[in-house]
Amino acid sequence: MNSDVQIAGDPLDIPHLLPPVPAHPSTVSAFAGLARTIAADRDGWAPLVRYDATSRWYHRLRTGPGYEVWLLSWVPGQGSGAHDHGRSSGVLTVLQGELTERVGTRGVGHTLRAGAQRVFAPGYVHDVVNDSLEPAVSLHIYFPGLTEMPLHPTQSAELSAATAPVAVPAAAPSAPPAAAPGMLGVMGG
Repeated sequence: MNSDVQIAGDPLDIPHLLPPVPAHPSTVSAFAGLARTIAADRDGWAPLVRYDATSRWYHRLRTGPGYEVWLLSWVPGQGSGAHDHGRSSGVLTVLQGELTERVGTRGVGHTLRAGAQRVFAPGYVHDVVNDSLEPAVSLHIYFPGLTEMPLHPTQSAELSAATAPVAVPAAAPSAPPAAAPGMLGVMGG
């Protein structure tokens, strides 16, 4: 009689039977991981950062199937205004400095420092602003890629409980970013 190994082969020698490892992220967790990987590669993004005193500066850093990655800089006082991201979900990661995110009917602000991440679903309304005295840099991943960023004319962002953000614990940075470093005129925060 033949053994299972003789019939099916060595179970440790089956890479051709395993599903391929995706070349691009396909889950919220994977997009958050991609943001952390990009954040950790300071030499890859820091030389690209520019500052604009009149509007948020932004640069599309990368695209992939169904997503795009944006790098933004914010000088003190610059903000996005209350907005959502249409049908896109997203990951906001602060790379340098700090930003304030305001959500809810009272516009309660939450300070997001370097390393902090926010993950949000379509329809999530928020206002992101640099309330500090130092420039800030952030990374934004949208999936699918951002096609609209409707502004909301209210002073404070309205947030339904169904679209509440998920705070992702930040990994401890290996070294704090140096202080140096807008956002999309049509793209969001």
